[in-house]
Amino acid sequence: MNASTLNPAGLPQAVTAARSAHPVAKTAISRKAVAAAVAGNALEFYDFVIYAYFAVYIGRTFFPVSGEFGSLLVAVATFGVGFFTRPLGGVLIGAFADRAGRKPAMILTVALITVGTLGLAATPSYASIGIAAPVIVVFCRLLQGLALGGEVGPATALLLEAAPPGRRGFYSSWQIASQGLAVAVGGAFGVALSLVLTQEQLSSWGWRVPFLFSLVLVPIALYIRRGLPETHEGSGDRTGAQIVGSVFSKHRRVLVLGVLLTAATAVASQVGNYMVSYAVQVLKLPPALAQGSVLMGGVMTFAFALVGGLLCDRYGRKVTNQLPRIALMLAVVPLFMWLSGAPGATTLLMVSAILAALTAMFGAAGLVTVPELLPIAVRSTGLSLVYAIGTSVFGGTTQFVVTWLIAVTHNPMAPAYYVAAMCAVSVVAMWMLPESRDVDVTK
Repeated sequence: MNASTLNPAGLPQAVTAARSAHPVAKTAISRKAVAAAVAGNALEFYDFVIYAYFAVYIGRTFFPVSGEFGSLLVAVATFGVGFFTRPLGGVLIGAFADRAGRKPAMILTVALITVGTLGLAATPSYASIGIAAPVIVVFCRLLQGLALGGEVGPATALLLEAAPPGRRGFYSSWQIASQGLAVAVGGAFGVALSLVLTQEQLSSWGWRVPFLFSLVLVPIALYIRRGLPETHEGSGDRTGAQIVGSVFSKHRRVLVLGVLLTAATAVASQVGNYMVSYAVQVLKLPPALAQGSVLMGGVMTFAFALVGGLLCDRYGRKVTNQLPRIALMLAVVPLFMWLSGAPGATTLLMVSAILAALTAMFGAAGLVTVPELLPIAVRSTGLSLVYAIGTSVFGGTTQFVVTWLIAVTHNPMAPAYYVAAMCAVSVVAMWMLPESRDVDVTK
């Protein structure tokens, strides 16, 4: 790409040309609408924490593999299959949002998430219906993965397009903040149930309660989403294949670099989630203390995602993307050395807090940067693909990779080295992208 193909904002001419053909309605967005826009994302991450917390009981209920550890492995693997359908959801639902509008796609994703969660909560055990039980559970996880793969693109695009001038970073950052809030609520719910119910009650029916609770919130989210403003009317004369083809042919650079940005966020986030297992298996800390890292990570993600969004709007996308990534790249190995050398409540919670805070800041900055660099005609599809590929290929394999690295090297620093390497890659990727704070996203 040479200078003649760039406009003054540093974007390819193809981007600005496509934008001029698809204007967006200038619509203010209320706080209620922001909550509705991020509801699907929050529900999925809430489900993530609850599934992980009660994986032992889910394994016993649906997967009659010999030994408790065997059923747990299958339960965790079943959770992981949801990552594989995210790219498909990004293609199908992202393209649907670019053809039919943001609001229909967002209503569709909530409906799909509802079906998946209901299936997990209501499916009888293997002892009751046999092989149908694990088949239904796997299908539900695939459906939830499909929904989340298509959720992030339309929801973030709507927040971006409807945000007041100079507030796009802050409004978009609620996507990441909602994940932190959901993780904190899910972790607190899991701890509370573990304290109130006996092991027998948790195993027989207690683990289903948090999933049923999320279903109570779904009709509210669905109702509010029906009243969302539409920021893109779409173009019915394009097929999904044409939209996806346009992303790969005209915006390949943004797609590839965006995936590398998202990969660092996904890896760092999953290492944060891995801290519970790391604390118990490697550091030999009590499980109750290890679970505290989940709550700390959720709270810090909620707070510092919003900080990242505010900094994006004030100082620009590039600096807010790069400085926290560089800080984490330099700090993560010393932090893990400190934790490994002096394992305890203080070190575990401090390391979890710093890891979550820095990740949330650059995660929020990355989530607003990528869609700003795409024209409105393909914005939802492009962002959905970036997010789905980054989280599936890198986030979906992180816990396996770090566990394998620890087993092979016998070095407890392995997770830190992996995070540092991915941060370095993402810093280079951001350096290759232009500043997008002043881009006109209405075209």
